[in-house]
This record gives sequence, C-alpha cells and structure tokens, in this order.
Amino acid sequence: MERLRPGAPDELARLLAWAAAEGQPLELCAGASKRGFGHAVAARYLVDLGALAGIVEYQPAELLLVAGAATPLAEIETRLAQSGQHLAFEPPDPGPLFGHPPGRATLGGTLAANLSGPRRLRAGAGRDNALGMTLVSGRGEIVRTGGRVVKNVSGYDLVKLVCGSWGTLAVATEIAMKVLPAPERTATALVLGLSPTAAGRAMNAALSSPHEPTAAAHLPPAAARSALASERAVTALRLEGPPAGVAARLDGLAALLADHGPVETLPEADSLALWRQLRDVAPLPGQTATLWRLAVAPAAGGAALEALQAQGGDGFLDWGGALLWCGAAATLATAKAMRALASAHGGLATLVQAPAALKRQVPVFHPQPPLRAALERRVAAGFDPAGILNPGRMTGPGRMTGPDA
Repeated sequence: MERLRPGAPDELARLLAWAAAEGQPLELCAGASKRGFGHAVAARYLVDLGALAGIVEYQPAELLLVAGAATPLAEIETRLAQSGQHLAFEPPDPGPLFGHPPGRATLGGTLAANLSGPRRLRAGAGRDNALGMTLVSGRGEIVRTGGRVVKNVSGYDLVKLVCGSWGTLAVATEIAMKVLPAPERTATALVLGLSPTAAGRAMNAALSSPHEPTAAAHLPPAAARSALASERAVTALRLEGPPAGVAARLDGLAALLADHGPVETLPEADSLALWRQLRDVAPLPGQTATLWRLAVAPAAGGAALEALQAQGGDGFLDWGGALLWCGAAATLATAKAMRALASAHGGLATLVQAPAALKRQVPVFHPQPPLRAALERRVAAGFDPAGILNPGRMTGPGRMTGPDA
C-alpha cells in the first residue's frame, strides 16, 4: 500500500478532491492504534495524517483546548495535567487490544470512534466534549463547524454526526475540546461477592443516590482476579472531588450499600489503577478469541452478563450496567448468539477484536434496521459521494444470515 502524507489541511483537501475525481479509495490513519477495529479497507493508498498534529491553543481559564486531530492523547493529557485539568470523558487507549504499544491513540481517532471511558456516566461521550471541528469532506471541501467556547452550540449536530463515523464521512484536521478540572481525590468503594443481577441493583441504588459516583462497574470472579487479585466478584463505585467531600460521600455510600454485602475501600493508587484497567478493557481473563462490546439497557446489564455466563462466556460490566465487555469463541454461531443476546436486552453488539476470517463473515457493527441503514447511506453520500473515505470500514464484505441479520 502506498503511503501519502499531507502536511496541511489544504494539501489534504487537494488530495481528497483528486481521489474523488478519480474514484480512488483511501484508507485514513494517524496513530493507527485502532486500525485493527472494523473491516479491512480495500485501498491502494494509505493517507497518513500524522503531520496534522500539535496543540494549537490552550486557555485553561476558558476550559478550552484546540489541537490538530493527529495529536497524541498522551501529549494532550500531559499538557492538561500541568494546569490540573483533563479530558473528562476519560478516553481509552485501545492500542494494546490490537497488538500495538500504548500511547499511540490520537484525539481525532478517538472522536472518529466516539470512544469514552468509565466516566461516561457523568461526563458524556467523546462527542459531547467536542466543541468544534475543521473537517475535509470526501468532496475535498474544507468545512468548519461548531465553535471554540463552551457556550457556543452552533454546529453541534454536525460535530456529533462525524464522531462515531470512523472516518467514513469526513476527515477532522483540527478539533476544539472542552476540558474540565481534574478531581483532587479519587476513592473507590468495593462491594464483594454480588451476583451480576444483585450488582445491577447495587449500582442503580448508588447512581440514584446523592453521593454521585462518577463510575460504576461489576467484575465477576475471573475479571476481579485479573484486575484486583480478588477471588470474589467485585462491584466498584468511584467517587471524585475535593478530599473532604469525597470522604463524606464515601461514608454515605458505604452505609447505603451495607445491605448489599461487605464494603471495602481501595487505596487511591489502586483505585486509579483499577479504572485505567477498566478504561482500556484490560481485566478480561486470559486470551479471548474475540472481544465483544454490548451496549444494553442499564437495568438489563446484570441479566445480560448472567445469560452470557450461562452460555459459557465471561466479561464485566461498566457504565453502571449499560456496557458489557465480553470474550467469546471465534465462531459464526457465537457471533449470532452475541447479536441475539444484545437484542434480547435492548442493545447492540459490536465485534471489537476477532480473527480476520470471522470478520469476513460477520458485520463488525450491529446490523441496522433497513430504514435507518438507508438514511445512513444518504448521509454518507452527502459527505462522500464517491465513497473514497475508508470504504468498507464499517460495512465490510460480510453478511450474517438468519433472523439476526
């Protein structure tokens, strides 16, 4: 594959205009930390966006950071930490899931995938923290949308549309982000020995309380052993904020959860390490053949995990039960079972990591109803009428047969 490296947005615009005129498909990447996600892109040219990097503007008092889309998240997080701030949506580093070293994730790639970590419950997804973007469409047109201040809501819909499109609608070159003060203290309450269903009730009680956890997760014994060396299932609830407030809320949360089971508190260093592991999906036991991400109705997370365990699989819950990470066998039958499991609990199943042979047979993303799929095709045609941007990344050649298709 021939590599092309535009050095500026106008160079990228000319490149995309040429590709559109010639009908030449392109694969887009910067840090390539998520290149193994989705279907392979059949393209002669790989467009390396790595030159579109660097922090353009940072105003701590205005809670604003503007950076090139290819800027590594590690660079941004280091800069923000110097002012006691952070990206509140807790972006994960998925590189190790695909055999890459950590630290390669970029701001643009993270938003293209609309990734977010355990704090999504309070801070929203990546797209909810993006204020504005400079984009290049599949027509080679430069488009600016949104703004550079937190109060500016102009263009939000277009920003949110591009986030999660995996580079199939337009290419971000510069992004304005909302940043927030980092918490002064982090504490985690652990409830031990709960079943997934009981853990769902405990998490719901905590999240509905005035103690305001910023994250809630449940780890069955295998995942708890991997993350915390615990032989018992662990339900984890994170509190963040000023030290005195966290201490008082931790006492209140412990009293609230006392009827659910024994409650322990993690030391702060261990607490920070635990949520980093959950953010990066590290606690899954052993080397799973495939990795699935099931977004389900929050109240159904415990039942979904128990159904998964009854089928011989295992995983853990995040987002208070709304997100189920699970490993499974690399078979077509298992893939159909995962789709059915998600559908039965009001959600969607995404195949995050799998052998290439399985991805050739199975859609990576949950198949959409016909009307929604037709609408998505119309939107894509408006941005990229020649279909040159990451063609097949989201759809691929595979099709499932049967009632789950």
